[in-house]
Amino acid sequence: MKFLLTALTCLTLTGYLSAQDNTDSAVSKSVIRVNATIQSWNPSQPWDKSAPGKRRALGALLSGNRVLTTAEMAADASYIELENADSTRTLPAKVVAIDYETNLALLSPDNGDTEGFFQGLSPLSLGTPAKIGDQVDVWQLEDNGMPLVTQATIQSVDVVSSFAEGNFFLTYEAKGSMQSASSSFTLPVVRDGKLLGLLSSYNSKDQIIDIMTPEIISAFLADAEDGKYIGVPSLGIGVSSTVDPNFRNWLKLPDDVGGLYVTRIRNKSAAEAAGLKKGDVLVAINEHAIGRRGYYSHPNYGRVFWSHLVRGSHAVGETIQLTVLREGKEKQLTATLTRASKRLVPSLTYDQAPKFLVKGGFIFQELSATYLRAFGKEWQSSAPLNLLDVLSSPEDYEEGRNTLVFLSATIPTPATTGYERISNQIIGKINGQPIADIASLIKAFQQPGKDGLHTIEFDDGHPKTIYLDAATSDTIDAELLKRGIPRLSRQ
Repeated sequence: MKFLLTALTCLTLTGYLSAQDNTDSAVSKSVIRVNATIQSWNPSQPWDKSAPGKRRALGALLSGNRVLTTAEMAADASYIELENADSTRTLPAKVVAIDYETNLALLSPDNGDTEGFFQGLSPLSLGTPAKIGDQVDVWQLEDNGMPLVTQATIQSVDVVSSFAEGNFFLTYEAKGSMQSASSSFTLPVVRDGKLLGLLSSYNSKDQIIDIMTPEIISAFLADAEDGKYIGVPSLGIGVSSTVDPNFRNWLKLPDDVGGLYVTRIRNKSAAEAAGLKKGDVLVAINEHAIGRRGYYSHPNYGRVFWSHLVRGSHAVGETIQLTVLREGKEKQLTATLTRASKRLVPSLTYDQAPKFLVKGGFIFQELSATYLRAFGKEWQSSAPLNLLDVLSSPEDYEEGRNTLVFLSATIPTPATTGYERISNQIIGKINGQPIADIASLIKAFQQPGKDGLHTIEFDDGHPKTIYLDAATSDTIDAELLKRGIPRLSRQ
């Protein structure tokens, strides 16, 4: 009997080791290390870049020698390199498609020995959606190339913002205790030998793993298939909940109806074209009833936030049916989804050089959320209030503007004497000409007054008007170039 038990134990152990070897082999053959050098533009000195930094992650090898990773790994990257599991081969890479909103990027070889690099490797195929309670494997690699596999259990599904602030997409939340390893910035997550998603964040305290879902990845890959990536659609509305009973009475909402109150319709949006109006109550999309807090019943995941019905379930050009209550009466509207219209204050400026002008020591820029976020972790309270107001209520500033130009800072020079403290003030006119963007600002500065002075008018703050000697400012501009500023403008 003792001999039989020993034999069974050996067989079980042999089977386990064999399965483990297969998994380790799959990890080594299907994951690619991604090394990126990140260098973003300096918000306060828009002619210059900040110091470079390094990021290292694991991507999933897909068919066609493509590597799927997060946008966080490729945004503002000055160099991207692929590296195999045992670090014996490297290859420069380029971005085929990138979506900052969903946090996904697709890479391909840029040049070099592509055939040699991918020899012996095995691409992953994308799996089907998981269910709550499913077991998944998170793949990691140690520095020496040894695979690490962490099992996790999907506990819930929600819409989560993982990279670009304010962009929420369907995400699995799984429970698992991960080990610390290199290349862990982004990791492939696998179920039944197929790619389920990418790890976008890990909370070590609660052991919660956020995983991008195959629905979002599948839509991204389909969009990128023809080499002309478009991006996720937008309805173009702002909403608030209808939980407050007094608010519901005022809206004349029955108790058995949920809905979201439409607070804003963005210009040139899908919602505007469909006839949706501020003050409508959005009660259903494609017959999915929306609750008072904005959730609907997903057939697989339970309660999911309504934004998934638009941004996570459809592509640009597709139509959705909107059921709204307007003054208590139900209306049916059809919206053809589009990309989000251009904003007065762009929220995402990755891989975009800022537009600016330096004149006599004054630094003018186009306002972006990136500039405001540079004020630190508490930027929403520490950034200049007048500029935060533009971000929150852009419709109040849009008339006559393509972007919002402001004087961000003042370099002390003979031309700016007395104005050194002026910063973060919104530009209204230069030399009597309204300013729509940096291009119009540069053009306006080419026509000083007959008295040889530039007149700068602000929309807010104090003083309202300042003057800049044209000849002196031209001399200062030439001196600034000699001192090391590489250029005085970008448009």
